[in-house]
Amino acid sequence: VQLQASGGGLVQTGDFLRLSCAASERTFSSYAVGWIRQAPGKEREFLAATIRSGESTYYADSVKGRFTVSRDNARNTVYLQLNSLKPEDAAVYYCGADHKLHNIVVITPAYWGQGTQVTVSS
Repeated sequence: VQLQASGGGLVQTGDFLRLSCAASERTFSSYAVGWIRQAPGKEREFLAATIRSGESTYYADSVKGRFTVSRDNARNTVYLQLNSLKPEDAAVYYCGADHKLHNIVVITPAYWGQGTQVTVSS
């Protein structure tokens, strides 16, 4: 499956963004999808994921309460709402898909989208 991430940009501290991850396949609903980010000089970090139906979501403690993951299977799209952005949230954000949620959490999804840059000015 091909994934296309978008929605990044330059914002100020406290602002919000909504990232989108669009998939190329109608079977998208059979995949768990998640978001990972990587800041310069840092390791990749798991952020959030949603299972196939979207009824269950999972978050890293570092973003719980500020970021929200959701999906619209009719549009083959998963979203990541970023609220109350901080300078330390600046990174390249990637979406990943896999039939197993675990593989997303451990940052080894079968499929990756290209990243979208988020920059937060203080």
